Amino acid sequence: MPDVPSAPRDFAALKALIAARAPALPRRLGQIASFALEYPDEIAFGTVASIAGQAEVQPSALVRFSQAMGYEGFSDMQEVFRARLRDRVLNYGERLQQLREHARETSKSIVIFQGFCETSAKSIAALEEKLVAADLDRAVAQLAAAETIYLIGQRRSFPIAAYMAYAFGKLGVRAMLVDGVGGLAAEQLSFATAQDVVLAISFAPYAPETLAMARTAAARKVPILAITDSPLSPLAQFARQWIEIDEADFEGFRSMAATLTLAMTLAVAVAERRQRQA
Repeated sequence: MPDVPSAPRDFAALKALIAARAPALPRRLGQIASFALEYPDEIAFGTVASIAGQAEVQPSALVRFSQAMGYEGFSDMQEVFRARLRDRVLNYGERLQQLREHARETSKSIVIFQGFCETSAKSIAALEEKLVAADLDRAVAQLAAAETIYLIGQRRSFPIAAYMAYAFGKLGVRAMLVDGVGGLAAEQLSFATAQDVVLAISFAPYAPETLAMARTAAARKVPILAITDSPLSPLAQFARQWIEIDEADFEGFRSMAATLTLAMTLAVAVAERRQRQA
């Protein structure tokens, strides 16, 4: 392995370091890298034993992973994850939890409703916190310069791709939804060229159809813009640029609120940019 880097003291730098070094790590340490990027709150609050159990590694592997990132031990690295939470200006989770605890309504339907409200708010707050303006501007510029935007999203991501096709159509932006109806996804995508952009959307466990289409488009030198959930996502491997979204979940059902918020932003911002350029 390459020389151990100096240990980052802020979460953004540590996250970037983990993503950069993950491909070269041994398998077990690579598992920890994936877990740390996907579940940073678990690293912040968990014990060595509980985190190791969830990541399916030995506790000693957490120490080796921390040292590979330049820290003296796991607690040293964990402090960076905890500082990330302390540095937040607003703790939306605690406010919504308090609101739910004081609610007088006890019906199961309201509990479910409040759970999804909380999950959606947390997802949007997390996206607002982590989305870098320069990354958003680059994504908008890439889409605005495309002759045609090809939208790929299967399974859970399909509603997002379908909404963007609708929004782009209403806004006068040429876009094609690669929906694969009749098994014609390959034919729909075959018209894409280097002057177009493929916007691919997928989250763990990652739709195989989306990955296959993104791989095919990338092989043909069609630019890929990805919306996904991790720097280690297989979709990110094909993308010239990508935007990370980590949706919260309630009782195992993941929110789509942050992804839809980003989709609406991209659609309107691309149309506004094209109009301004024209």
